[in-house]
Amino acid sequence: MQGELHEECGVFGVYHLPGAANLTYLGLHALQHRGQESAGIAVSDGDSIRCRKGHGLVTEALSSQKLAELRGENAVGHVRYSTAGGGEWENIQPLLVRAKMGSLAAVHNGQIANARELREELEEQGSIFSSSSDSEILLHLIQRGRGSLLEKLQDACRRLEGAFAFLVLTEQSLYAIRDCNGLRPLSVARRGQGYCVSSESCAFHLIEAEEVRELEPGEILKFTAGGMESHRYTADTRHRLCAMEYVYFARPDSDIEGRNVHSLRRRTGRLLARRDKDLKADMVVGVPDSSLSAAMGYSEESGLPFEMGLIKNRYVGRTFIQPTQELRDSGVKMKLAANRSVVEGKRLVLLDDSIVRGTTSRRIVRLLKEAGAREVHLRIASPPLRYPCFYGVDISTQEELISARLSVPELCRFVGADSLRFLTEQEMQEAYGGEDFCFACFDGRYVTRV
Repeated sequence: MQGELHEECGVFGVYHLPGAANLTYLGLHALQHRGQESAGIAVSDGDSIRCRKGHGLVTEALSSQKLAELRGENAVGHVRYSTAGGGEWENIQPLLVRAKMGSLAAVHNGQIANARELREELEEQGSIFSSSSDSEILLHLIQRGRGSLLEKLQDACRRLEGAFAFLVLTEQSLYAIRDCNGLRPLSVARRGQGYCVSSESCAFHLIEAEEVRELEPGEILKFTAGGMESHRYTADTRHRLCAMEYVYFARPDSDIEGRNVHSLRRRTGRLLARRDKDLKADMVVGVPDSSLSAAMGYSEESGLPFEMGLIKNRYVGRTFIQPTQELRDSGVKMKLAANRSVVEGKRLVLLDDSIVRGTTSRRIVRLLKEAGAREVHLRIASPPLRYPCFYGVDISTQEELISARLSVPELCRFVGADSLRFLTEQEMQEAYGGEDFCFACFDGRYVTRV
């Protein structure tokens, strides 16, 4: 799926840890795969909140000078791809507001499905928005709420539909919130006498924090000087993690809801190989990086050797995050090269995680055949993507999805492969160990009103 999907974002928070800005910087670096357009950190020193942010990668957006200006033990950070809202400066997170109740800095992963109607309602009531990001809606709902900040957050979250993992920082406390369907992951870890919160557990490894648990759907964790408190904003909850977290978004070394991402991807490759017992091939090749685990599984099950038939330029980011089609196309051309000495004259089984628009798959198949591959049999470690997503994956129309328009044989001819097979929905459920996921982009059954 290289070069074809836009993704949501990554969030990281720290509470009661010296050098919070530096720890958050490292956490965001581990989450860089979740967004490369911008990055930012807000830090509280107990009396006030300071924020620094910018365009580009973490290393570009947050210089050593900016980090030195962020002193305090509590922080939230964000890496972003712009799903709802553009890439303008005012949309870069954290979003920092100052009001009578104090300062708030918020970061958000996901997408609010009813953002438009909430924004219109708030504007009719007098709210003025400074950004086009749906994340700002939470702050306006908080401002209009009553009671304690916790009560305001609970009331606000009950109004939101869709996918969200929010972190909200005040001068004295930190709040972590997960949507009632658990569409977006969010975990908490312990480090010394303090806590960390992250979109993925891989960020904890970098700063030597020990994961405690994941937030439950509909849960709010409040971190104060007294420790960690668990609260709920609704009892109407379900576990419906977005399946694309396992297919593509998450890093292989992350564990999400008790499942290791690499292990699940490898299992999908094994299941694909079981249906290919009569296929004659010489080797297995994976599209780096998110498809390498599935390729390993296919190799193990089939007995075919797993080879480095494609080489990735490590200095080019994940092209699906690029904001325009022109940049995405250029990124694909720069990032992959065929290993001619390995693939020349060989019959290849090519593993990829999904097909979105089909143009990148077509280019990769052509790349391998131009390098001398005799045959390329394309295997996709997920079902066909046929339905748009409204929860943070920026595919808003069916017209963007080639599998919604073409049959598998037609798609095979389009990409130029010698054969094409997808993982079935039943096989995906078998690989993932159940049905407690959002498969809406595959089967059209959305978990919320859209």
